[in-house]
Amino acid sequence: MASAPKRRPRIRPIINLVAAILVTGMVLFVAFFPAGPLPALGPAFNPTSGAWTMAADAQVGDQTLRLQGLRKPVSVLFESNGMAHITAQTDHDLFLATGYVHARFRLFQMDLMRRQGEGRLSEIVGKAALDTDRFELQLGLLRTAQTEWSQLSTSDASRDALIAYAQGVNDRIGEAESAHQLDAMFTLLGYRPQPWSPIDSLLVKGDMTQTLNFTDTPLVMALLNKSLGTDLTSEWFPVQPPNLQAPYDPGPYAKASTAPIETVTQLTDAEAQSAEALYQRLAALPPGLISQGGASNNWAVAGAKSVSGGALLAGDPHLHLTLPAIWFQLTMDSPGYHAAGVSIPGTPVVLIGHNEHIAWSLTDAQNQQTFFYNEKEDNAHPGMYFWNGAWQKYRTVGYDIPVHGGQAAHVDVRLSVHGPVITERGQATSVWWAGNLPSQDLGVLLRIGQAANYQQFRDALRDWHSPTHNFVYADDKGNIGLISAGYYPLVAHGQPWLPMPGTGENDVTGTIPYDQIPQVYNPPDNIIWSANQRQVKASYPYYIGTASNFFDPGYRADEIHRVLSRPGKLSASDMMALQTDTRDFLASEMVPVLLQTLAGTQLSAKESAAVAQLRGWDYRMDADSVAATIWNAFWSAYLDETFSPWWKSRAVPVGREEEGNSNKLDDALGQDLETWTLHDPANRAFSAPGVGSRTAPDAQKAAFQKAVAQLAQKLGGAPSSWSWGRVHARQLENLAHITGLNYGPRQDRGDANTPLAAGGFPSTHGPSWRMVVDWGARSFQGVYPGGQSENPASPWYTNRVDTWWSGLLDPMLSADAAASAAGVKKWSLRP
Repeated sequence: MASAPKRRPRIRPIINLVAAILVTGMVLFVAFFPAGPLPALGPAFNPTSGAWTMAADAQVGDQTLRLQGLRKPVSVLFESNGMAHITAQTDHDLFLATGYVHARFRLFQMDLMRRQGEGRLSEIVGKAALDTDRFELQLGLLRTAQTEWSQLSTSDASRDALIAYAQGVNDRIGEAESAHQLDAMFTLLGYRPQPWSPIDSLLVKGDMTQTLNFTDTPLVMALLNKSLGTDLTSEWFPVQPPNLQAPYDPGPYAKASTAPIETVTQLTDAEAQSAEALYQRLAALPPGLISQGGASNNWAVAGAKSVSGGALLAGDPHLHLTLPAIWFQLTMDSPGYHAAGVSIPGTPVVLIGHNEHIAWSLTDAQNQQTFFYNEKEDNAHPGMYFWNGAWQKYRTVGYDIPVHGGQAAHVDVRLSVHGPVITERGQATSVWWAGNLPSQDLGVLLRIGQAANYQQFRDALRDWHSPTHNFVYADDKGNIGLISAGYYPLVAHGQPWLPMPGTGENDVTGTIPYDQIPQVYNPPDNIIWSANQRQVKASYPYYIGTASNFFDPGYRADEIHRVLSRPGKLSASDMMALQTDTRDFLASEMVPVLLQTLAGTQLSAKESAAVAQLRGWDYRMDADSVAATIWNAFWSAYLDETFSPWWKSRAVPVGREEEGNSNKLDDALGQDLETWTLHDPANRAFSAPGVGSRTAPDAQKAAFQKAVAQLAQKLGGAPSSWSWGRVHARQLENLAHITGLNYGPRQDRGDANTPLAAGGFPSTHGPSWRMVVDWGARSFQGVYPGGQSENPASPWYTNRVDTWWSGLLDPMLSADAAASAAGVKKWSLRP
């Protein structure tokens, strides 16, 4: 493990204050107003209600507070690092206090998330956000949240939790307004937050669902089908991954009850044009609205393979690394609920963590949950579509969108049986998305937090629908399990990886039975793992998505499995080391082949020096590694050398590395290239139009020469100076895109294929929360990059970044243990 970097000096509160005022104005101007005046900053300088209150509100001390709605006193403790411990005498008061604490530290973040989901960003930033608002209203997060709320019975515990949580948020809004302590962003944008409602919490949940599993991959596949051709598209983007992977559920599997799906057929020009129009619309949306693949890890080790004799669990969901962070860490204790871990501000429960008996974490399961349908229309039946042998009338829902500085806009959303129509350029295309199915996920999480064993844990997850997640489990009895809970849409006919006809024959007919979804409990080798890889083997009888829609290439899972399956017992320290493991499994397969190819080849002095760096390399993408830089440059050049001629000759309209599509196409093409290099070096892909006949070794030599030349031009000097840290850095991005309040960029290790996920230049996604549990030692540790507060003037804005960056974890203390910790602050909440 690398030594801890020097701690970056904390910016003084007054400097943060000025940055928050000045930089915010500039960034909002660039982001939302291409032309026109800056937001009026005059109110921000009001000494009683403006941004100056940021400094006054940044410090946390002992307090006694009165909250409406509380029934009995509540204790809130804060450790010196900001971790919160909420202890209540009733469940109602626990959730109310949680809402208050979330809003005290993250109200602006919460307000932005609900506004995104309900399509009301234009109300505060103007017409530049109209396209986003229109799309969100069409997609339907607001309709789904309203339906979920209406379906909750008055006796449902999650309904009570949502009502109490909203009361706590509103207590804070009222308090902040009366004390002139609203977040400065409210003042800068010139608005006040509306009261919080239970539906707002469901919207926040919907935002996260959309970020994780609303995809545009079928549209991309349609464009590839038309440009590359059916044969190459089906060969290069198959249903089953072409490379050897490490599924956690090896079977045997029960027999499927649905008919097999069809093979790939050619799209018509009209279908391709419709797909391209919709693809371009989605690609133009702001980041985060379309899922862009997954990169999370979790695993568990049974007591029989643990040094402590108790089960081990590790989890690190990889998400956008933001300031403030996505997560808020806390413990929640009441008579009916005891949970510790991380929550999402805006929601009342712990999403990842542990209780007194079990621990759990999750990764995205990656199965296909988004399907596009081309609705059949004609001029003789206006306002209708043809389905199941008859003309059906679209259901229409209208919305008015308030626009800051302008007139309100109106949008009418047309709904077919498949879902909302989201494009109409010559072809009405609707989207069936599992995220629009009412899913009482908060109730599921409540029951998980109350579970004492695997059966209760598994029973709770039966009602989880979307996003589909790999829930890993470990308990205080030494048991481990993993279940990929969620909705697995079944299509009896058609090609679900492409837009399908909406006339009824290709509709989603149901879901894989719960007992047949991927899952294992206490496997014989005493280990389980997931890293967004395909969970099952090719013999699994159900369609769950293609290799590019949108499972991970599998290299992180391969490396995790390699480490966990080695002889000997494992400790919590081993779990921490694996979370920050920088070994690139793909490099370990490809570099020996490259060295063999280059053996005996006449090389330049720089090329020979580069080869010398690769010999003896341990395949770790460490910041000081020269071989890591050379490998990365070679692999990128090898992909270009193989596929760029095809893209050019076939005029493929989708870039291989574009962020607009759900997964970079190079993720899928890389699996092909790996497989051909190892097992089919004469594959026709190497002999692209205009290139001539050649093999994998020919392409490797050309790619290596180009890679070295590019590095020499970019970095200069001797190859021995080409360290990975010179080209690779990581950055934590301010949630409001205030660049002056970012952290970094800072040199860092890892890449997209390492367990320490760090893809991109700079890398802005990665381990958003790391947790390690050792039930044998009853040890619980965790950390996330950032701090508990969204206030840049707060000492809890970036205070945990260096611990996270160093690969270390903080103890996850109980409320009782925290009470005697140094530097603890206490709030006494009173009715």
